[in-house]
Amino acid sequence: MSGSGRLTVCPTPIGNLEDVTLRVLAALRDADLIACEDTRRTRVLLERYGVQASLLSYHEHNERERTPELVGRMLDGAAVALVSDAGMPLVSDPGYVLVAGCIAAGLEVEVLPGPSAAIAALVASGLPAERWRFAGFLPRKRGALEALLAAPETVVAFESPRRVGASLAVLAALDPARPVAVCRELTKLHEEVVRGAASALAERYASTPPRGEVVLVIGAAPPRTGPDPAAIDAVRRLVEAGARARPAASVVAELTGGAANDLYRAVTKGAQKRDD
Repeated sequence: MSGSGRLTVCPTPIGNLEDVTLRVLAALRDADLIACEDTRRTRVLLERYGVQASLLSYHEHNERERTPELVGRMLDGAAVALVSDAGMPLVSDPGYVLVAGCIAAGLEVEVLPGPSAAIAALVASGLPAERWRFAGFLPRKRGALEALLAAPETVVAFESPRRVGASLAVLAALDPARPVAVCRELTKLHEEVVRGAASALAERYASTPPRGEVVLVIGAAPPRTGPDPAAIDAVRRLVEAGARARPAASVVAELTGGAANDLYRAVTKGAQKRDD
């Protein structure tokens, strides 16, 4: 490897341009090239702070094609800065392919701290933060969404404003008292954090979606008092396909961490009720 080529991952403001760090500005000034999602959005930040730089578009539709070019330039000694439109690159934004490519090529990768909508929402929610899960955007399929909402830790997720009401309605049907925070337009002029029970917030947003960018923070699901319904269903389907109930329960229990006897009893009890 020649020169001192490297990649610097630079988080950018999620709304308020004054949230950029001095280290990020220094890295952007020192970079030979800035890879960014939208050159127009990045140029607004650069012009605000008088940064002169060469920009190259790097987004979800071209990252696999751009990565070899960028890695090659870094191997030749170039310093490249990676930014997304807002927040930390790779966190529901492009950049994973480039970081992985740099690591594979033995290039230095430096990640600078900075603004993050997920972290800001988690702290503002008032919900427990010692154990939490970032889910990216909430899943669209109901089964996958219900599985996520059963998480035993605080869940932080992005959501489209027009789907907030529907997603909260699913949660309210499962657990109407579950605590939720709807965080919108974080760090911007109209920042708002609305906290409450799932049922109340589902009703609030049913016909009036929130405006702007939204992060949902959802309290942990209460401890289960019985076998996981999804695990019971898996055993039932195996039995319907011809497997014996006890071995099927043992296999599913091993995969899910549940108790085989509980799964076996749930499936056989259900079968007896249907026979009656």
